[in-house]
Amino acid sequence: MLGELITGNIKFTEAIVYILSTLAVIFLTLPIHEFAHAFTADKLGDPTPRYQGRLTINPFAHIDYIGSLCILLFGFGWAKPVQVNNFNFRKPKLGMALVALAGPLSNIILAFVSLILSNLFFVLNMSLALNYIAMFFIYIAQINVYLAVFNLIPIPPLDGSRILSVILPNKYYYKLMRYERYIYYGLLALLFLGVLDIPLANISSAVLEGLQSIASLPFAAIWG
Repeated sequence: MLGELITGNIKFTEAIVYILSTLAVIFLTLPIHEFAHAFTADKLGDPTPRYQGRLTINPFAHIDYIGSLCILLFGFGWAKPVQVNNFNFRKPKLGMALVALAGPLSNIILAFVSLILSNLFFVLNMSLALNYIAMFFIYIAQINVYLAVFNLIPIPPLDGSRILSVILPNKYYYKLMRYERYIYYGLLALLFLGVLDIPLANISSAVLEGLQSIASLPFAAIWG
């Protein structure tokens, strides 16, 4: 999006709306995403997130500045991971997978709500300002879907790697996690090089289209 502004492929006002929606994602969506992890872990019996002050939607408890910058530049990013002690769960591997899944699921729910709101403002269609508000919610929905898809990639340190722990035998999973830091830097390199852009965009577009088809159902009669 920012690249399109530089090349003149997008209007300045649309870029401003996009930047505002991205900031809303950073200061609202990311905290909710991490709170979902912390809340699920707490309910499953692990108090670690509560003791570390992560059972909150205060954005400053969760923001990772590199991950936030990536959201501004690429639409994909992350917050500070919630630390979980899976030995506090009755079923450690399943509990860890549920905690990991809670974050992307919160993004999908936020995307769906945002699409309903965007449809509502498009239906009202009473002024240019309302159209920009509708656009604001569409961008929020897009970024939330992108975040959900991105975080479900099954490589560390993303949520998908925690879900992978249910499938992989322990010895292979722990070997993979040994190289988590190196994989993290490799992931950053792939993002900056744009290698992941096309596959992530294609999957995200399909998910977004599915959510939009459901979110628009209540407004179908009005549109005729």
